[in-house]
Amino acid sequence: MKKKVAIIMGGYSSEYKISLNSGNVVHTYLDKNEFESYRIHIFKDKWVYVDENDEEFPVNKDDFSIRTNGKTITFDCVFNAIHGTPGEDGLMQAYFELLNIPQTSCDYYQAALTFSKRDLLSVLKPYGIKSAPSYYLNMGDSIDLDAIVEKVGLPCFVKANKAGSSFGISKVYKKEDLQSAIELAYKEDNEIIIEAFLEGTEVSVGVIKFKGETKVLPITEIVTENDFFDYEAKYEGKSQEITPARITPEQEKKVSEMAKHAYEVLKMKGFSRSEFIFVNNEPYMLEMNTTPGLTTESILPQQAKIAGISLAELFGNAIKEVLPKNS
Repeated sequence: MKKKVAIIMGGYSSEYKISLNSGNVVHTYLDKNEFESYRIHIFKDKWVYVDENDEEFPVNKDDFSIRTNGKTITFDCVFNAIHGTPGEDGLMQAYFELLNIPQTSCDYYQAALTFSKRDLLSVLKPYGIKSAPSYYLNMGDSIDLDAIVEKVGLPCFVKANKAGSSFGISKVYKKEDLQSAIELAYKEDNEIIIEAFLEGTEVSVGVIKFKGETKVLPITEIVTENDFFDYEAKYEGKSQEITPARITPEQEKKVSEMAKHAYEVLKMKGFSRSEFIFVNNEPYMLEMNTTPGLTTESILPQQAKIAGISLAELFGNAIKEVLPKNS
């Protein structure tokens, strides 16, 4: 019997279009002999199943079932391809746990924790995982520009704390530009993290659970044409993503061990993609993504390809990892 898999995509954040691309790639590449996949669009105003003719059928939120061609369909597993809320912050994970439906990403607590950059970095710090000096703001806090500059220096990065890494982010060179950068970040989130600029080689490290083992994928070096790895650099071709990264064997060993350690300390499942910058040969963590891009051009699928893992294997394995072992 083929397993019925709901691929959830879309979401409530600015990254919904990228998520739709990721979900459609999963739908295309999943092995049709093993899985029957259904595209489920999750938006604030509707949850719908979208068939091959782009006809929409509502999702029953009581049990996450759909009704089509006179039949009610329930799912053996959910493949999570939502970037941002509600798929990367723990909301969908908690919902599916309540319904007892297996899903391919990490559990709800890990999703909520990793979605907050400042909480993630704070939790990992005692485990020897370094991060940049930082300053936190919540919406409504008084803003002391001198205190910010004293803590993190210039240039610095102003980021929305819980909005992925593509939106609400600015690199600030002058104190007088901090206020407008903070206002931009608040458009994406009510929490902000302001970090010191780290000069060095940026790398992205994919870690997955593959055939029951924690596996670190070949490392990708990020070389951006823009001032930093922003939306344009990430999704509109304004960067080079070089896999395997041009780093020393010592650097590769250090950052691989650190990414794996973070994955295991946090009791992660599914995919993770962590970003690091090397400063004086030491990796500093920037963030961890738990539903990274899954298009053919995305970093994690590129890494899997170099590791000899096809997209069909990558996606199929994610489902098999979470299905009951006797199913």
